[in-house]
Amino acid sequence: MEATQNKRLQQIDFLRGIAILLVLLRHKKLFSFTVTMGWIGVDLFFVLSGFLVSGLLFKEYQRFGNIKPGLFLIRRGYKIYPLYYLTYGIYCIPFLLYGQLAWDKVVSDLFFFQNYYNGWGYTYVASWSLAVEEHFYFGLAIVFGALFVSRYKKYWIANLDKYLIGILLLILGVRGITVYANEASSVHNITNTHLRIDTLLIGVLISYWYYFKMEDLRVFFTKYQQFFLIVALALVSFTPFVKIENSVFVQTFGFVFLYLSFALVVLYFLLKEDIVAKLHSVFSEPIVTLVAKIGYSAYSIYLIHLAVNYIFKTMMKLYFDWLIHPIVGFTITSCVSICLGILLTYTVEAYFLRLRDQRFPSRSA
Repeated sequence: MEATQNKRLQQIDFLRGIAILLVLLRHKKLFSFTVTMGWIGVDLFFVLSGFLVSGLLFKEYQRFGNIKPGLFLIRRGYKIYPLYYLTYGIYCIPFLLYGQLAWDKVVSDLFFFQNYYNGWGYTYVASWSLAVEEHFYFGLAIVFGALFVSRYKKYWIANLDKYLIGILLLILGVRGITVYANEASSVHNITNTHLRIDTLLIGVLISYWYYFKMEDLRVFFTKYQQFFLIVALALVSFTPFVKIENSVFVQTFGFVFLYLSFALVVLYFLLKEDIVAKLHSVFSEPIVTLVAKIGYSAYSIYLIHLAVNYIFKTMMKLYFDWLIHPIVGFTITSCVSICLGILLTYTVEAYFLRLRDQRFPSRSA
């Protein structure tokens, strides 16, 4: 689904586009409620990433009867690292200009343990979520690599969903204890991998059902598809009204509500017949195509958008004495971020993905 655009599912790219638009709404004020709820875009990314990335390993196993964790991690590296390190230098510039660069925190950013060392990312605040994903990739490769060579691999594969559900419940318990111990004001409740990886694991659970128990999943979905949408909407309905900071509810059960909601949405988008045609009828084909294109470039947009926001804010302070209207500010920064992200995707990212596919061909294509 990743190597070339014509192999991708447009409905999944559409969801990725919605996710990155939510992130843009979080980090540049349009309305107060959009800032309050925009953080859920990261959780939607987590669910989609869990589904898509584990799906690569499941498809590889179904095709060859084994997986190559090293190859998987190398291919992930070609996707993640070049753009991350390229854009990271941009975020260091203001710190260098003011002589405030803390090298220990830079190291934590560069090696993806900033979510434990600093809470948020340091120079690039939103990089905490990339650390969570990196830990997930390595953990997934190690665990699946061990399971798929075990003499009991048929047992593990047959019962993987039961163990995943058990892990989800365990993480909820650990998170509840941690939030009450730390108090809800601690950023680590939001950013630490062991407290947030359940949102990725629900994506793995969906992927497992999708690749190994499709018939049962399809029968179940067909029976309850309308109910799925109602429940998904109900579970996410609190997000415009409750801030993530200082909320015990959000940092415990709220995260569960979100990943269950997004899991149902992803299932609906995967299994609903003619979903792309339905999206075209609701939003129009040009809008769906545009949002999907934005979703295709979501990683690059995610990396560059805070730099665009910072430059825009600085220019407003230097050259303008009046406050620009939030709608105008959001429109300008979002359009610039999206355009730059698309440019980076089709140049830098595309170059490294071509190298990757030449040197390390996919086993799951």
